[in-house]
Amino acid sequence: MPSTPLSPDKLAEVKALAQAIREATAAEIDERARLLVATDDTHPFGPTEFQLRDLAHQIAAKALEKHLARKKTAMSGPA
Repeated sequence: MPSTPLSPDKLAEVKALAQAIREATAAEIDERARLLVATDDTHPFGPTEFQLRDLAHQIAAKALEKHLARKKTAMSGPA
């Protein structure tokens, strides 16, 4: 999917959100790496694959939480 050109303000928002997601998901990323290193290379699928998918879903959920939290705090009150 091609990226849409963004304004400098939006690019700054992207960088800030990406950093917040990285910080919020560091433990899950470490766990994915740990799981892969500990897995027998002849059996990368099955239970390991499902554990990786679960961790990926946790990362996606945290990314959405961070995005929505930023939107919620960016809203202004009634005029």
